Amino acid sequence: MTDLKKNLTKRPKPFFSGRREHLTPEAAKRASSFEETILQHSWYRPTLLKALVVAFGLLIILPQRASGQFGIDTAAIIAALQKMQSLMSTYMAAPLKTINQSEQSIASYEQKVMYPLTAINQAKSAVMQFESQFTNLNNMFHVNVSSATLPQSQSFETTLLSRNANNVPAISSQYQSVYGVVMAQNTASPQVRTMTDMTDTQAQDAMKRALQIDNLAESELTEATQMGQQIKQAAPGSAPIIEAEADVWVVRANAYTQEALAELMRTRGVDLANQSGIAKLATSDSTNHNGVVTGTLTNR
Repeated sequence: MTDLKKNLTKRPKPFFSGRREHLTPEAAKRASSFEETILQHSWYRPTLLKALVVAFGLLIILPQRASGQFGIDTAAIIAALQKMQSLMSTYMAAPLKTINQSEQSIASYEQKVMYPLTAINQAKSAVMQFESQFTNLNNMFHVNVSSATLPQSQSFETTLLSRNANNVPAISSQYQSVYGVVMAQNTASPQVRTMTDMTDTQAQDAMKRALQIDNLAESELTEATQMGQQIKQAAPGSAPIIEAEADVWVVRANAYTQEALAELMRTRGVDLANQSGIAKLATSDSTNHNGVVTGTLTNR
């Protein structure tokens, strides 16, 4: 029997196509004889081969089960997460719950006792009423009180009531235009000229200081109005800050008041000094007159 595996004239049958190749009559005769021999001896081999190939292809095509997390077991991960959750619930959740309860108690105490909403609204309403009253007082503070009728005195009065400290340098010239200058040297005694100069000086100083204090009072009223507006819109926690700023302005106002009082005392001191000087001059004049009278009577 001829070995089929060593037969060089055989031609394999195409696997995926039923189309036969065009063969010569002699080759076709040999192929027909070969196929008959195959069918007689191994009819089952092509069918088995096809089944194996199809099965192998299905194994390649069908999806395989994959393991996530780089092959780590999911059950182990879930167990670790559960353990972590248990530890957090034991050692973190309980203290955080206690802290939360404490904060809620403090917040409730502040809202109901320290900063009750009703009291805050009442305070805001009172501030608005006070601001309305302060506005009326401010309008009264700016009422026109000018009374001079002559041109020079009207100009001087306007400067004194301007509430503008920048007008201080103009007071001296306007004062001299209204009250005049110190007498000439040969028209009065040196004592009278000195007293007159000191009186004019103190009068001008007091007027200048009064103008400065008016300007300061205007600034304080403006600042007080701004603070009132801030207090109406301020939160309860910011009230101490505004209160501290108001205390600073109170200290400044006291300083300005002390300065005005000192100027008033200087003016009063000059007035008393003038009265004392007048008495001294009168005494000196009386002494001189007595001497003149005595001398006249003696010469007779």
